[in-house]
Amino acid sequence: MPFGVKVVRQNNEGLVETLGKYSHTLSSGLHFYIPFIQRVRTVSLAMQPKLLPKYSLITKDNAEVLGSVSLNFHVTEPVKYQYENTDSVMSMVQLVRGHLRDIIGRMDLNEVLGSTKEINKELADAIGDLTDIYGINVDRINIDELTPSKAIQEAMNTQLTADRERQAEISKAEGDAKSVELRTKAQNEALVATAEANAQATKTKADAEKYRIDKIQEALKNADAKYFNAQSIEAFSNLANSDTNMVVVPNDGADSYGQMTTFAKLLKENQQQDKE
Repeated sequence: MPFGVKVVRQNNEGLVETLGKYSHTLSSGLHFYIPFIQRVRTVSLAMQPKLLPKYSLITKDNAEVLGSVSLNFHVTEPVKYQYENTDSVMSMVQLVRGHLRDIIGRMDLNEVLGSTKEINKELADAIGDLTDIYGINVDRINIDELTPSKAIQEAMNTQLTADRERQAEISKAEGDAKSVELRTKAQNEALVATAEANAQATKTKADAEKYRIDKIQEALKNADAKYFNAQSIEAFSNLANSDTNMVVVPNDGADSYGQMTTFAKLLKENQQQDKE
């Protein structure tokens, strides 16, 4: 009976089927088998990469997110891998996608977009040893991308623009309010300064008037009777030289009229000094 020759490469195993039924496993190396009666299926044990392209995920608040996942796996049990599932790799992919959908479905959109690292860890823990039933072990799993759908992105951009415009309006309003506050403060300070200046001017004027009156009173106090008599004579002389035809005054009141003229003259002189 002729024999067939099968070389099983390193990091591979050969599954021998006799009359269509699995019989035994071949390790790497040179092996013989019976053609037509036996068949050898080679299964690689090396680590293999797998990319899960973008697919739709729905968050707790009904927002659509597109996610893509990459992973590395290797076959741990060739018999399970080959015979207990028609497509173990696809079953593994469906398992990963299902768990990721479950995780995303329990989170809001903002939480999803800001928690990629936590989601990745939870997904790895959820997968765990579940793929053992397919004879596969997931060595590494990574969420490459979680992005909102185009409609969600447009809505987010619109909201972001509105937030920026609202913030700009708030900043402008705060600036206007600050400007009004500073302007009002400056006006109040100017009014206070003006009032203080007016008060000081009034006080200075009052002090000057008091000083003038004090001086007049002091001059009158020190004037003797001869001075008042001379002033009376001068006053009557002026009246005599005026256009007045007649001036009649009581004799006993002449001194008092002179005093009045003197008082008026002193007031006039003092006013003239103030003007100078």
